[in-house]
Amino acid sequence: MKKILLILFSLSLLSLTTISNAKSIRIGTEGAYPPWNNLNSAGELEGAEIDFGNEACARMGVDCEWVTQDWDGIIPALLQGKYDIIIAGMSITEERKEKVNFTNGYMTDGARFAVLKDSGLADLNIAGMAKVNLNNAGGKEQAAIGQLIAAMNGSTVCVQSSTIHQNFLEKHMSGAVKVKLYQAVDDHNLDLAAGRCDAILADVGSIIDFMESDGGVDVAFTGPTFSGGVFGDGVGGAVRKEDTDIVEMWNAAIAEMSADGTTAEITKKWFGRDISM
Repeated sequence: MKKILLILFSLSLLSLTTISNAKSIRIGTEGAYPPWNNLNSAGELEGAEIDFGNEACARMGVDCEWVTQDWDGIIPALLQGKYDIIIAGMSITEERKEKVNFTNGYMTDGARFAVLKDSGLADLNIAGMAKVNLNNAGGKEQAAIGQLIAAMNGSTVCVQSSTIHQNFLEKHMSGAVKVKLYQAVDDHNLDLAAGRCDAILADVGSIIDFMESDGGVDVAFTGPTFSGGVFGDGVGGAVRKEDTDIVEMWNAAIAEMSADGTTAEITKKWFGRDISM
């Protein structure tokens, strides 16, 4: 009986130290959200988060194993054990915290609308504000949203489903615009270029990447850059709630890479500007 108890105790210790002594980390990403993460023409993952994740793994002394997953199922697949952490441009929001834990934020980028240059909606000056922070939004911020609703009333706005961008439209512009949902940003980008959308709403960096492609030459930003509120507190890595060791490992690497400027350099490479936290 004592032997059996000793074996069970040893197994329990092993399970508690498996993560901290791990030789590899499985990272879930979408692979369809440039310049955050994307599959290039050779079918290889590239982007700011791929460089970031690989560097973090090197500093933790573990091998990275990247796993691609459609966005709609990215959190369920984490909870089912398909990978250990999500590094996929995922904003830290209260809604998501109900299901997963997050590392500290490592990058942040605002969200903005984009339209066709000749649509009549380009370069809207909304309440004279270039940036609207929805945390503790006051009169000016509410006025900006009101003016945006008036300008875009009846328009079709296309967004990726299960995102903070969909959440913004549903919370702040419900009934004023028609919301069309897509599985991937590339799909709504194509529909905007083809005139099947009046506007898209996405991260600034993602839209800039689209504008710099052949398909996005006729696309322009409009209105202010939004942050805070439903847009969350920056981008972080999502893990299962029980995997506290993974959070600690990544937070240590995130802090080190932030302090020595590595994350800043990675974002400058892929975004053309520093969006590190």
